Amino acid sequence: MTAWRFARLDGLTAREVHDILQARSAVFVVEQACVFQDMDGADPESWHLFARLDGALAAYCRIVPAGLKFAEPSIGRVITTAAARGTGLGRALLAESLARAAALWPGTPIRIGAQRYLERFYGDFGFVQASEPYDEDGIAHIEMLRPGDSP
Repeated sequence: MTAWRFARLDGLTAREVHDILQARSAVFVVEQACVFQDMDGADPESWHLFARLDGALAAYCRIVPAGLKFAEPSIGRVITTAAARGTGLGRALLAESLARAAALWPGTPIRIGAQRYLERFYGDFGFVQASEPYDEDGIAHIEMLRPGDSP
């Protein structure tokens, strides 16, 4: 069973913040060769969910309140590190993030800005395409919406 850590930014240790930013940079900037402004101002208002494998941060996402990125709450900066890929941790991360979002905002739809190649992955969790494709930092994206569950 995976041990998840879930906290607001001010509830994280300096080491946890470092490890999160290091992992986000490794995946989004280095692996995807994408130069972008990762520190976008949403982290202080968001919830941060992550798990470690053998002490190293292995999976992470942030859960963003409504009004910061989209009208609805959203899940973003979703990563599984290279060392953890193929373990099922990415699916576990998304399932856990949806459970946490549902606890925070029962019955509320969740909107994401997904990299287009992950449309099927998010579709497996009930997300449906909600926009035409668009370019974000040189990578094809689409908005996807997961309808709110009945409380």
